[in-house]
Amino acid sequence: MSLTVSLKELIESGAHFGHQVKRWNPKMSEYLYGEKDGVHIFDLTKTKPLLEEALEVLKNASKAGKVILFVGTKKQVKEEIAVKAKEAGVYYINERWLGGTLTNLEQIKRSLRRMNEIEAGFEKNEYANRTKKERLLIKRDKDRLERFFGGINGLERMPEILVIVDTKREKTAIREAKAMEVETIGLVDSNSNPTDVDYPVPMNDDASKALDYVLGLMRDAILEGKGKSNTSSKSSESSESRKGSKGKNKDN
Repeated sequence: MSLTVSLKELIESGAHFGHQVKRWNPKMSEYLYGEKDGVHIFDLTKTKPLLEEALEVLKNASKAGKVILFVGTKKQVKEEIAVKAKEAGVYYINERWLGGTLTNLEQIKRSLRRMNEIEAGFEKNEYANRTKKERLLIKRDKDRLERFFGGINGLERMPEILVIVDTKREKTAIREAKAMEVETIGLVDSNSNPTDVDYPVPMNDDASKALDYVLGLMRDAILEGKGKSNTSSKSSESSESRKGSKGKNKDN
């Protein structure tokens, strides 16, 4: 594949910093180089081939027309999840994962239809005769639906691959993916279990710059699978990524 993972970029973005040693999951031991100042350090020479494998999986899935869903709901990644998913032309969830998103997909599709019906109603001015309070309640309902379901609007069938940032936080999504036999790619920090996902990518899942770099590679892999190239990868740097790595300042 033409996409290459840069060890230099991973290091400069802070991808090598894990959590405090006392918070580690022993199943991550094979991906760790050591520790510094009470914080685990990832062995990025092991991260690199695993990330490249994940990129290949995404490229082939995209080429095959499979449904891909990005999942990341914590503040460090919410914006980038939406940006990169939109650029790649895939679905995303960046608010709280609602139970049943995969295991009760028909209910989710009903919520999507409701969201679109309300939107169409506003466009056609169908609520003009409603009271001010009624219109306000309808708009609140629309805003709530868009917040939770806007990133999966148009989803008609079960996703075939989930890309998950912070596998410990998104455990419900992983559990549903397993139940529905949906493949998973996960960015796995030192406090998580790498066996929870099919394709673990061991790295710092808190550093904004590292997340921006890796999600950018994933976007490009998906676009490559579609036979496209991303022309906005340089100009679409978010304000979060320009803040740089959080390094050892873990929030979760």
